[in-house]
Amino acid sequence: MVIFAHPDDAEFGSAGSVAKWTAEGVEVTYVVATDGSKGSNDPEMTGERLSEMRYTEQREAARILGVKHVEFLGFEDSVLEPTIELRKAITGAIRRYKPDICIVQSPVRSLDVSAFIQHPDHVACANAALAAIYPCARDRLTFPELMREGLEPHTVTEVWVVGTGGADHWVDISSTIEAKVAALKAHHSQVGNRPVEEFVPDRARSVAEGRDMEYAEAFRRITL
Repeated sequence: MVIFAHPDDAEFGSAGSVAKWTAEGVEVTYVVATDGSKGSNDPEMTGERLSEMRYTEQREAARILGVKHVEFLGFEDSVLEPTIELRKAITGAIRRYKPDICIVQSPVRSLDVSAFIQHPDHVACANAALAAIYPCARDRLTFPELMREGLEPHTVTEVWVVGTGGADHWVDISSTIEAKVAALKAHHSQVGNRPVEEFVPDRARSVAEGRDMEYAEAFRRITL
């Protein structure tokens, strides 16, 4: 399961790894926290129309990567907070799909990560996701209303944190870099005419630098 704030976050952070998993027959689920309704400078664009566009783009990117399920939680874009409501929604998704591994964004703002200064929605989503993973999804007495919906507790075994300066696990995505590029290009409203075919491989190549791989994605891997 990949848990992230906005449509397109997963493609930037972990699409190459996801494509490798799905090619091996692993079932992958996306959980998108926000409605993506703020990511446009077009004065003619409305939040409702943008949200619909970005949901469609995210479904297409997931199709390209072989992701089986995409769940949109629908929280408002750009004002996300790590509330109990968000934590419960993520907990419900974890109990519903029962992933062994969860990929989440970084819960801290690190100035060591040069690509971005971490959107506050990323930090909020990550904090809620980590709290949902441990202990909420595991504990039977947390969110008893989920139990009444038939969502039994589930224990995640690994967490992979993306977008951190403290990576300790690299995935060779040399065989799936083209799928990563294609999935990102599906997000037309966000990438526009930007040269995705150039900057995505360039970034993946820099992540792989010093390792026996051409392109890589990096994570902080935590075993629970």
